[in-house]
Amino acid sequence: MRLSALERTVSKHTHKLHLDSIRNRILFFAVLATLIPSLLTTWIAYSHIRESLNAKITEEMESASNQSARELGLWLKERLYELRVFASSYEVTENLEVRSHGGGARSPSVRRLTDYLNSVRERFADYVELMVVDPQGQVVATSARQVRTPQMPHAWTDEVLSDNAAMGDPYRDPTLGAALLVVAVPIHVPSARFLGALTAKLNLSSMDQILRRYAPSDSGRVYLVSAEGEIVTGRATGSGTRLTTATMQRLTARDGSLATYRGYDGEHVVGSMRTEPTLRWSVVAEAPASLAFQQVTRLRNTMMLLVAGLLVGVGMIAYFLGLFIVRPLHRLAKGAAKVAAGNLDVDLPVLSGGEVGYLTQVFNNMVVRLREGREALDAANETLRRKNEELERLSVTDGLTGLYNRRRLMEAVNDEARRSQRLKHTFALLMVDVDHFKKYNDSFGHPAGDTVLARVAAILREATREVDHVARYGGEEFLVMLPETGMPEALDISERIRARIGEEVFHGRRMTVSIGVAEFPLHGDTPEQVIAAADEALYEAKREGRDRVRRAGLKLVKEAKAKERAG
Repeated sequence: MRLSALERTVSKHTHKLHLDSIRNRILFFAVLATLIPSLLTTWIAYSHIRESLNAKITEEMESASNQSARELGLWLKERLYELRVFASSYEVTENLEVRSHGGGARSPSVRRLTDYLNSVRERFADYVELMVVDPQGQVVATSARQVRTPQMPHAWTDEVLSDNAAMGDPYRDPTLGAALLVVAVPIHVPSARFLGALTAKLNLSSMDQILRRYAPSDSGRVYLVSAEGEIVTGRATGSGTRLTTATMQRLTARDGSLATYRGYDGEHVVGSMRTEPTLRWSVVAEAPASLAFQQVTRLRNTMMLLVAGLLVGVGMIAYFLGLFIVRPLHRLAKGAAKVAAGNLDVDLPVLSGGEVGYLTQVFNNMVVRLREGREALDAANETLRRKNEELERLSVTDGLTGLYNRRRLMEAVNDEARRSQRLKHTFALLMVDVDHFKKYNDSFGHPAGDTVLARVAAILREATREVDHVARYGGEEFLVMLPETGMPEALDISERIRARIGEEVFHGRRMTVSIGVAEFPLHGDTPEQVIAAADEALYEAKREGRDRVRRAGLKLVKEAKAKERAG
């Protein structure tokens, strides 16, 4: 029977999606039927609520920026009005006119002006300093103790005469730690002559209180910003704090509307900027985007959890359907695959009768027989492996001391010699012999002598590194190879070994050793020559009285090489 075109197309796509099994197809279509309506419903609800919340946030931000801008404009107008009142005072106009007809800085008219400015300054906290300046900008009288030239606004004389007031740019006073603003109003005497201006340094801290009062929330903030992005005052005030050019362009383009941007501290925020005509700066009201859209985020998370819960529920239903429908066949297929791969640790449960249950029993019996045959073979192989390892160990170690035997050490010495020649390194050989061992052995017996040799072997292992090789060379002689070790270090190690063994007491006697030291390639071009040189140095130590360390001399090397050529 041939497959139809539809069946071939469906089979092709289900194979690409790994939907060949019945369980995967049940799970796929159940998840698909749940996921599509759930996601569509979630998206529609999320879009409507986000639009509603955006409108609410926009209204809140615009209200905060508009009210703050209006209040700041009123605050500045009040200060200018107060200055105009002070400037029109008789104390100011009369004394300034008297001073203009002549009189120095210490004239009575200047003193009366100073006293008046001080009295005003004490009664109004918003004024840091009050000054009377002449048309050239020079200070005539000031409430400060020290006279300083004020930072007058640019072209202030033209502004005070045309606009009846001049206002500079705000700046931060490092002494006060606050933002200051210089404003000036004209002083006209009864004769209508322009004699100067009453100038004040305003403390913008009062603006902070206004801005905090209109902040959109506990986490929101309102501050003044200049056209260049410099933050003038508000909770964000700090030395050098400013908005980026891109942020200012975005806020300016959406003046009075809600915008999303990066705040001065890099945080993702939403806010609104309002420019007040009275001021030279703009008011920005903003709040962290994460808090502003907290309700939307919570709704989104709830919806996603709901969808995830639905998927889990549908998945569980599909799982149990697959468990009861296709799980036995799937389990049998996986078991056959494991056996084919060589894994015989398979024991399939028989949950029901019928053809599948009978097939499962036959499969389990077959696996049991295969497993028993493999276990018998593995046991035989393990026994053979242990015996081979034991033979290998016995072939390279000394049975009494547990050290390498002479054959194994010679292999290691030859390997190290080839490595040293290739890498231009050096290594040292120590030939160690127990002094008067034969006499001790004859006096106390061979078991006592074996104890001495075993203890000397243990000390040699303790006094050397893991990379070093220690072997029993023959009888009471031991050979130690120190890779990448020169003669000075080898002599130090030899002295340490000699001193350590000399501390041991056996049957009331202190045992000593003699040690000969040779270095490759200084004392020989081959391992045999270096060993011969170390052996000659050992016998030199014995001839000199034993219990000492001797290094091989070049004379001994030449003699050893001559003996080797003669042999």
